[in-house]
Amino acid sequence: MLYPAPVVLVSCGAVPAEYNLITIAWTGNICTNPPMTYVSIRPSRLSHGIIKRTGEFVINLTTKELTRAADYCGVKSGRDINKAKELHLNLLPASKVKAPLLAESPINIECKVTEIKKLGSHDMFLAKVLCIHADKKYIDNKGALRLDQAELICYSHGKYYALGKELGHFGYSIRKRR
Repeated sequence: MLYPAPVVLVSCGAVPAEYNLITIAWTGNICTNPPMTYVSIRPSRLSHGIIKRTGEFVINLTTKELTRAADYCGVKSGRDINKAKELHLNLLPASKVKAPLLAESPINIECKVTEIKKLGSHDMFLAKVLCIHADKKYIDNKGALRLDQAELICYSHGKYYALGKELGHFGYSIRKRR
C-alpha cells in the first residue's frame, strides 16, 4: 500500500511500426551511481515483449494535460490500436535508444535494461539511465525540476491526482532558526 504512485507513459519499440505507449505506475529510482530505474510490467502486455526483445525503453513523465492520455494508454492495447496516433501525441527520436520520446512530456528518461526479474504478476525491468531530456521551462537555476509548474500527476487506488504544493525541503526539520 505504498501510494500514491507516479504515473508515467513508457514508450518502446525499435521502429515506428512497433512503437507503443503503456501507462505504468510501478516505477521509480533504484540507484544514484550509476543512475538506475525500473518499470514493472505484466508479461501479457504488448510492451513487455517489445522491451524484453529490444532491451530499451523511455520513461515519459506525465502532466495534468496528459492525464486522459495516461488513462487511455493504460486501458487500451497497442495490439488493437496505435495509441499515439489516436491521441494525436508526437513521438520523437531519442538520442541513445531506439524507443521514441513523447514530445508532450516535460521529462523523458532513456533507459537500457540490465536485468529482468520475474516477480509474480509483473516482471521488473531494471535499467540504466542513459540520458534525460528536460523541458527547460520546468527547470530552475539550480537544475531542479519545478514540480509546481510541471503539474505532474500521480495515481492512488484508481484515481489520478495533481502534484505540486511544496511542504518543506530536505533538512528543514532540523535547520537552526535565525
